[in-house]
Amino acid sequence: MTLNGYLQSGLYLVVLLALAKPLGLYMAWVYEGSTWLQRQLVSFERRLYQLCGIDPDDEMTWQQYAFAVLNFSTVGFVLLYVLQRMQGMLPLNPEQLPAVSADSSFNTSISFVTNTNWQGYGGETTLSYLTQMLGLTVQNFVSAAAGMAVMAALARSFVRVQATTIGNFWVDLFRGTTYILLPMSLVVALVLVSQGVVQTFRPYETAQLLQPTTNAEGQAVTEVKIPLGPAASQIAIKQLGTNGGGFFNVNSAHPFENPTPLSNFVQMISILALAAAWCYTFGKMIADTRQGWALLAAMTIVFVVLLGVCVYSEQQGTPVLARACADPAQALEDIQPVGNMEGKETRFGIVNSALWATATTAASNGSVNSMHDSYTPLGGLVPMWLMQLGEVIFGGVGSGLYGMLVFVIVAVFVSGLMVGRTPEYLGKRIEAFEMKMASLAILLPCASVLIGTAIALMSAQGKSTIFNPGAHGYSEVLYVLSSASNNNGSAFAGLGANTPFYNVLLGIAMLIGRFWVMLPVLAIAGSVAAKKKAAATAGTLPTHTPLFVILLIGVVIVVGALSFIPALALGPIVEQLTMWQS
Repeated sequence: MTLNGYLQSGLYLVVLLALAKPLGLYMAWVYEGSTWLQRQLVSFERRLYQLCGIDPDDEMTWQQYAFAVLNFSTVGFVLLYVLQRMQGMLPLNPEQLPAVSADSSFNTSISFVTNTNWQGYGGETTLSYLTQMLGLTVQNFVSAAAGMAVMAALARSFVRVQATTIGNFWVDLFRGTTYILLPMSLVVALVLVSQGVVQTFRPYETAQLLQPTTNAEGQAVTEVKIPLGPAASQIAIKQLGTNGGGFFNVNSAHPFENPTPLSNFVQMISILALAAAWCYTFGKMIADTRQGWALLAAMTIVFVVLLGVCVYSEQQGTPVLARACADPAQALEDIQPVGNMEGKETRFGIVNSALWATATTAASNGSVNSMHDSYTPLGGLVPMWLMQLGEVIFGGVGSGLYGMLVFVIVAVFVSGLMVGRTPEYLGKRIEAFEMKMASLAILLPCASVLIGTAIALMSAQGKSTIFNPGAHGYSEVLYVLSSASNNNGSAFAGLGANTPFYNVLLGIAMLIGRFWVMLPVLAIAGSVAAKKKAAATAGTLPTHTPLFVILLIGVVIVVGALSFIPALALGPIVEQLTMWQS
């Protein structure tokens, strides 16, 4: 890694970690209902609850909380599906784009409701301004807020004693949306607009080409359409809410989404800012900030190590290109003086591209400013494996932390077995029920990835749109199932996935990745809230120390390794070995 790369990455990490405490503290105040703005709007908030038939003081059991989450998500799915199917008849459609196909609408509706934001279509050629705003952007807010609400309920459960309730989903949803996501998105959107990100209702522009070209049919092309739209408002929440869906097809590699180094830096910070801050929020809500710092340390260590691997791999370039040089010893210097620039924007370079790729897959974000399909095999393995670890290295807003806490429960249980004591975390005993739920939350997304990949590779429909042969084509399928099953949304992009087969398969995988983690987590919250709180003794395992951080990292890595190393060996690992051999 060059000195410039160290400086850029170092500045990013310094700013990210510096924001964790103030943002985390503010979010803790929001979920406790104690901010100045909430006190000013208390009467308005009460009237709104009354209008919706909600009693904010009526708390829910974990079953009621889960039922509310599922009901809310189901309604969101139906509304978004209908909006896409009726798009051609609705306003704010200056390009007269037709209705979206049934299977693509199904896939996209599940994708945005589950906070995955996988896109099998090109935004500027498929969706109207109204669908982007009323459908996708709304789901960007509320799906992220739903994940944060579940995390708030889980944090609450650790401080309650013999309680039957864990909070009110509608109150948590409203607070996360109104007091966290909306104001922060407004600020980020204004910054992006100042950098040239488009925000307009004007129709697409037509520009004359200075040098005519020909299309695939051999016809002369003298003009090109320039897509526009209300992009900045969607981009702000797509990053802050770890959503990731691009307004344009090439996402944040598009100059209208990400035109300058400052817009690039702001968006990268936005991807991980709230996910990192949630660690401090958790510590504040349980009245022990040391626990939050320990979780943040574990996430940051894994992130930094894998970031280094990704940047180093891309800066080494591609040895295969040595064949194109008369003097192989000079090949990399002559052909790739800065490394592997294929699929990367020159205005960002390798370090910013690799940093984004690592951040977007560490979070369940999925936005891209470079094409991961063009990375070296080892460089592409890093984002793939980050997703396969369960999106717990920062992860989605709220969802990443509750996923990491599932691994904490496993780590505490394993350590308890080693010393022959009943495992405890934050004074609550970890027993058979919690371990069963934790096992479901960890294993079901893993099974979804591996079984889904096997189905795709064994079926004619799945193989028919793999356009790259051999190990790389296999990696593309493994990547897309890893992305869908862990609610990330990024892609290797060499796979033709907008087909009925993949739209249905990935839709099912996204549902498993979202709700078969969320529901066990809520079950854990209900069980933990009902327990007594035991006082710490000399034999209690401290869960805020460097030793526990190492143990937690070991559990996360071992589970990821045992689950996916055989699958990775058939794809990026063998591809990297083949590249070295050549």
